[in-house]
Amino acid sequence: MPSDAPVHIVDDDLAVRQSLAFLLATDGLAVRVHESATAFLAAAAERVGCVVTDVRMPGIDGVEFLHRLRQRGSMPPVIVMTGHADVALAVEAMKAGAVDFIEKPFDDEVLLASIRSALARADRTLKRASESDAVRARLAELTERERQVLEGLVAGKANKVIGLDLGISPRTVEIYRANVMSKLQAGSLSELVRMALIAGETDGA
Repeated sequence: MPSDAPVHIVDDDLAVRQSLAFLLATDGLAVRVHESATAFLAAAAERVGCVVTDVRMPGIDGVEFLHRLRQRGSMPPVIVMTGHADVALAVEAMKAGAVDFIEKPFDDEVLLASIRSALARADRTLKRASESDAVRARLAELTERERQVLEGLVAGKANKVIGLDLGISPRTVEIYRANVMSKLQAGSLSELVRMALIAGETDGA
C-alpha cells in the first residue's frame, strides 16, 4: 500500500461518489467524499493523499479547482475524470497541475493504478519535505564561517580556493568542513551537497 492518507473524491454526482468510494474502499484505500470543489476547499485541513475530481462541475469546475489548490500553496496530486468531449479541458487541467486524467467510462484498474501512482508521488513529496525540514534545522546550527565553507563546497570549490576566498588556510577549511559534515550528519561530500540542495541553500549554479 503506497500510503495511508485518504483519497478525496470530488464530484457533484452522488452515484459517482458512492461507486468510487466503494471501489477504493474495497481496494483498502481510505476515502473521503465531497459534493463539490467548494465543499472540499471549505473542509478542515488534513493530510491529503490525492484528489480525484470531475472536470465538469457546477460552481468551481475542475480546472478552477486546480488553480485554487495551487493558490493555497499545498498542491496534492490531482487526477481528473473527464468525458470524451472534454479532452481539451483535461489537457487544460494537466497544464494547471493535474497529474493524470481518466476518460469515462474507465476501467476500474486503470483508475486504481493512477491513484496508486498519485499516492506514491504524494508520499515522496512528503518525505522530501520532512527531510528538507530536518536538514534546515541542522543548518541553523552552523556558525557563519561554517556556512561560508559549506557554500564554497556546494559551489564545487577546492579547500585551497575556499581558503583564499575567506582568508583562511586550507587546513582551517578542512576543520570547518569536518564540523559542517558532523553537524549535518553527512557521510560524504556528495551527501553534504545533496542535503544543501534539498534545503534550498543553493540553486546549483
